[in-house]
Amino acid sequence: MKVKIDKARVHVTARFRNEGSVLRETVQAQGVGVETKLDVESDEPPERVAAVIRNSEQGCYIMQTVRNPTPVETRVTLNGADFDTSRK
Repeated sequence: MKVKIDKARVHVTARFRNEGSVLRETVQAQGVGVETKLDVESDEPPERVAAVIRNSEQGCYIMQTVRNPTPVETRVTLNGADFDTSRK
């Protein structure tokens, strides 16, 4: 984009929580939130810097995975054979 950024620093805080019991197989993990703080130094016009930041966020795989529900597929094998973990 030909925008000169002299310095950029990002601080990310992710918050998680879990409930239940591993032994009772009731454990549930959950992402509670993610906070980012971005400090930018640049002599470029603010609207050009804003465009770079928007592009960065829209092109960030992790940020987009958190913001938008993402399908997860799991396939388990046990000793080389497909394994159904739902059976007890």
